[in-house]
Amino acid sequence: MPKKKNKSFPKLSEAEFEIMKIVWNESSALTSSYILDHLTSRTWALSTVMTALGRLCEKGFLTCDRSTRTNYYSALVSNTEYLEKESRDFLDKMHQSSIANMVTALNNSGSISDEELAELRRILEDK
Repeated sequence: MPKKKNKSFPKLSEAEFEIMKIVWNESSALTSSYILDHLTSRTWALSTVMTALGRLCEKGFLTCDRSTRTNYYSALVSNTEYLEKESRDFLDKMHQSSIANMVTALNNSGSISDEELAELRRILEDK
């Protein structure tokens, strides 16, 4: 089976990823104040959030509706799309594009439980 071509978009910084997780968890457009209220990893200033939101719009991850006095931000890239791309990039970089190499490394390190191995078997059998 041919490999699925991933969309091309830039990597997110840790701070940008934290903001995107908030956006992805909601089904409607969000204000910067809402996002600020839900950021928990560190103390954020509204100006910092606004700068990050602007960067995310420039990078093509978010769109901003400026039709009212309040700006509303919505995702242009889904969580699934981003995670698929990042997973593929990680696999290519760290494991020479080999899922078998990755699973072997995780298994050898003791990182995979028996339950996870059983789940992997089910996934492969369903494929």
